[in-house]
Amino acid sequence: MPIASDQRFRVGLVQMSCSTSPDENLEKAAVKVREAAARGAQVICLQELFRSQYFCREEKADLFDLAETIPGPATKVMGQLAKELDVAIISSLFEKRAQGLYHNTATVHDAGGEMLGMFRKMHIPDDPLFYEKFYFTPGDLGFKNFDTKFARIGVLVCWDQWYPEAARLTALQGASILFYPTAIGWHPAEKEEYGPAQLDAWQTIQRSHAIANGIYVAAVNRIGFEKGPTDAGLEFWGHSFLADPFGRVLTEASSDQEEILVYECDPKLQDEVRRNWPFLRDRRIDAYGDITKRFLD
Repeated sequence: MPIASDQRFRVGLVQMSCSTSPDENLEKAAVKVREAAARGAQVICLQELFRSQYFCREEKADLFDLAETIPGPATKVMGQLAKELDVAIISSLFEKRAQGLYHNTATVHDAGGEMLGMFRKMHIPDDPLFYEKFYFTPGDLGFKNFDTKFARIGVLVCWDQWYPEAARLTALQGASILFYPTAIGWHPAEKEEYGPAQLDAWQTIQRSHAIANGIYVAAVNRIGFEKGPTDAGLEFWGHSFLADPFGRVLTEASSDQEEILVYECDPKLQDEVRRNWPFLRDRRIDAYGDITKRFLD
């Protein structure tokens, strides 16, 4: 297994709102990728399901029409952009794998334009206005790393971000950074009472992954209030951010503005943190067998 390079690399995190037009969203994302590259970003990550509004707010069979094949229209555009701009791109798509078989999938294109592979979301939620089990089959590709021109990276998707096991198994493959394309927000009726605590918990769990694994962590969320004719709607809270291996937030977006965050990561900091906090050394791998059980009765 390759060891991550010590070379510095610049990440670009694209936080944007989405319209009801997949073509408009793809065009906007392409413009944002160009802007991130112009600002020096080398590994650019888009938010979860960037080609559409977050359709999982309701269970509606017609919405399967939003899915696309991989390779397909979006991966063609991302591959062309990656080659032209000499950047790596992480894009999150509604994948149509076969008739009646769909996934929430992130693809990774390298600077030459080739698709290095994809990660299919492993943990699928089913909560009010987050009815993802209706649409997505759980991922079957496992936890993966990708060797881009600039860095060895790990990619997970949204609900995966709440699971220490997912972060650990991805980090153990040698990545310098974990990317989490995300779509998360407030139920308007709950925002006043629970909103600050929910946002804090979301950021805290991901900062904890950074600390526990001595790794950079990037979360890329969307913004905007999205409501259809039959649902109450969600207010996506933005706050895309990058944390370093010590868990410190290095850069963070607002809750309601389209923004592109560009920041340089130094893998030597990862080495320094792991030397002083040797969590990987001290893990009791001989004592963790029960972790594969659902519950210890």
